[in-house]
Amino acid sequence: MVRIVIIHGLIAGLIIVSGIIATVVVGGDEPHGDVWLGYLIMLLGLSAVLLGVKQYRDQLGGGVIRFLPALGVGLAIAAVASLAYVAVWEAYLALTDYAFMDQYVAATLEARRAEGVSGEAYRRLEAELREMARQYQSPLFRLPMTFAEIFPVGLVVAVVSAGLLRNSRFLPARSRA
Repeated sequence: MVRIVIIHGLIAGLIIVSGIIATVVVGGDEPHGDVWLGYLIMLLGLSAVLLGVKQYRDQLGGGVIRFLPALGVGLAIAAVASLAYVAVWEAYLALTDYAFMDQYVAATLEARRAEGVSGEAYRRLEAELREMARQYQSPLFRLPMTFAEIFPVGLVVAVVSAGLLRNSRFLPARSRA
């Protein structure tokens, strides 16, 4: 089981990280990306959860699995993928001298100014963003926050995968002839 979890978790992480890097390369180093594209990439990568649970069901369960064991395998795969995502994000931050949050704050303030936000509302937003940037400097704040970006998506995929794959007729195991 551990082998299946690690392999599928790393495959999911590789797909997600590659997709995110591709969007950064194509879209530039703009801190505001298309959020939906990011989640679509996460869903694509986390499809490895479904494949991993299916492999576990077919190889170790004889083509049958109950919901909770399937959910456990799916969550473990999602956790490995999420940890890979966090590790690569930390490497990216280190390589860019942790400039992301400053760029994010500047781009957000510029966008709000362009929308016409000014006066007290602008100062309040600026203070909130500066406080968030200060907190983001701490790994104890940043690491769980980064993990929380992706793991809920993995949780949903794991629940759906467990629900679908507990039915042995859904993507049935191939007989070895």
